[in-house]
Amino acid sequence: MRKPLVAAVFALAVAGAGAAPAVAAPDAKDAAAPTLQAVNLAGTVALSNCSGSVIRFPNSMDTDPALVLSNGHCLTSGFPEPGEVLTNQASSRTFGLLNSSGTRVATLRASKLAYATMTDTDVSIYQLTSTYATIKNSYGISALTVQDTHPTAGTAITVASGYWKRLYSCNVDGFVYRLKEGDWTWKDSVRYTSACQTIGGTSGSPVIDQSTGKVVAVNNTGNEDGESCTVNNPCEVDTSGNVTVRQGINYAQETYQIPACFTTGNQLNLSASACTLPKP
Repeated sequence: MRKPLVAAVFALAVAGAGAAPAVAAPDAKDAAAPTLQAVNLAGTVALSNCSGSVIRFPNSMDTDPALVLSNGHCLTSGFPEPGEVLTNQASSRTFGLLNSSGTRVATLRASKLAYATMTDTDVSIYQLTSTYATIKNSYGISALTVQDTHPTAGTAITVASGYWKRLYSCNVDGFVYRLKEGDWTWKDSVRYTSACQTIGGTSGSPVIDQSTGKVVAVNNTGNEDGESCTVNNPCEVDTSGNVTVRQGINYAQETYQIPACFTTGNQLNLSASACTLPKP
């Protein structure tokens, strides 16, 4: 998770912006290299304590209720316990919708918390009272599409924080078999190269592939003090149980497995044959 509330308030005072965060393009060298896009803040949202984004899946329809992606540790009710999975809970949480320049153009409202957990991954998905078509027609903002295939090491990415209205660009450095932080363990996490120095309040930011513009992960944590496996100091554990600590390095949780768990009308279906998300 990112910086706790007290540290975040101090950072806020220095920056002079927003509410307190949670407790919680290289040049192409040749023709074969992917064409990199200028990622911006359109479609990102600011939560009361974190960042997020309006997302859709490859099979989502414009008439479907829109969804917001953030972290499980960004819930207003506190961190889910290890093994805890929340589904289809009533919610009226609000989100500040940003345009490409980071200007807040609307306040969106949830109708429910569709899914949230901090087990194996760190994710929350809210269903909104607005459809994709309504958001597009009213504010000119399109949802970000979640890629349904595993991200690739070396990919140029941008972490887009709606809370801070800031972009962090780096590359996928690799993948972590198990990432442990306090009582929680996450599987197959994304490790950034050192250029992405994310801070408190960036939790829940979409991690966007610069070549496709699609969401490949959700930003969630970093090792701040060099401690091993403690809160705000995640450690890497390999298949043999060896532990590695990388102070100053930040991480995200993959999102490619999420689309298979949502069916017609953007409705959660954890019983779908291809769905591998943790279940209650």
